[in-house]
Order: sequence, then structure tokens, then C-alpha cells
Amino acid sequence: FPSHDSWGLVEDDTVALSNLQRQILYSSDVVGSAKLQEAEKRLKALNPMVIVKAYPTRLSADNALDIIRDYDIVVDGTDNFPTRYLVNDACVILDKPYVYGAINRFEGQVALFNFKGSSTYRDLFPVPPPPEQAPNCAEAGVLGVLPGIIGSMQALETIKAITAIGEPLAGKLLILDTLSMQSRTVKIPKMPDTPKIDWLIDYEVFCGTKTGTKELLG
Repeated sequence: FPSHDSWGLVEDDTVALSNLQRQILYSSDVVGSAKLQEAEKRLKALNPMVIVKAYPTRLSADNALDIIRDYDIVVDGTDNFPTRYLVNDACVILDKPYVYGAINRFEGQVALFNFKGSSTYRDLFPVPPPPEQAPNCAEAGVLGVLPGIIGSMQALETIKAITAIGEPLAGKLLILDTLSMQSRTVKIPKMPDTPKIDWLIDYEVFCGTKTGTKELLG
């Protein structure tokens, strides 16, 4: 959400039939179409007053700072560790709040990072887990309604942060177990020895998803 009241959407994928049970902006008649184009069309149909700036690309270390710089808050809808570290580091460099959400099978997580000096994603995960221990939604599977639940919680945290109401999840991680419908909130302390983030790196190498010279931060 930038200061001129518009949304920015970053997406380079196409609509897939296997995702429709959880990606409710799309329908079966647009399978194979660009997600970004269909999402923009659907959002404008819901509210013609909304301004959407579309970025038909994959977020990367080369473009993240330029894209995020114009916005006041970043909402993460990704499903992999390299992109989460990228978003976190770009938000730290630009001093932007980062609304985090993650899902895996029947469990979801929500947090608000880098909000008025609160802890960041790197305080929760100082180092990435091995790739074999961090499957994405396509590999591990996810309960179809869970993305909607966690996404709504992220939207709520975004509204709270923008309007300064309630108690945001800054410095805290909410964990929801949908099988029992029990939740718990844990504190995320700031790590005193976290290196300063000055620039963006190759996050796929950092997370071990491709070979190369591994960097700690850059």
C-alpha cells in the first residue's frame, strides 16, 4: 500500500487447475492465463475504485528495492524461504513493515516484522533450514481453506498497522493448528548478534536451493 492509496501486485505465474481450491480469485475458465492479469481484473470487478499497479515479474534481488520502495507496507503471499528472506531484507533496508504469513498442511503462522523497531524474519529464522526440511505447498500439501484463513489474518494485521488500532503481532508469532482450532502466540526477541543488512544477495544460494558461493548476509 503506497502513499497514493494503491496496491502493488507482483506475480509471474499462470493459473493452474490444481490450485483453484485455495486461490479463490480465479476460476476454471481462466486456467493457463496470467495470474496477475486475472487478479487485477477480479479486484477491479469487486471494487472499481481500487488502484492496482501490476508487476509481471518475479521478485528478485535485482528489482525488490525498486518495487517495494514506493509502498508503505508489504504483505507476503509467498511459499518459499528464499523469497521470504528477500522480502525481509528489502523491508529492513527500506524500513518497511512486513506482514508475514506461512502455511503447511494444517498449520498456519502470522507475524508482523520490522514494525517500529520490532524483530524481523531473521530473528525468527537466523539461518534457513535445509531444503529437504522446508517443502512448499506443492510438495507438502495444504488444507484448501487454510490460505484464506491466514490471508484474512494478514489483512487484519495490515489494517491494524496502518490505522494504529489494537495490538499488532509485532515481535510475536501467532501459530494456528486448524485440526484442533487452537492457537498460541510466542514472542520473537531481537537477536543481538544479527549482522546489519546493507544489500541484497542471492537468496537461492543462501537457502541452498541452488549451488554457488553461500553468503551470510552480503
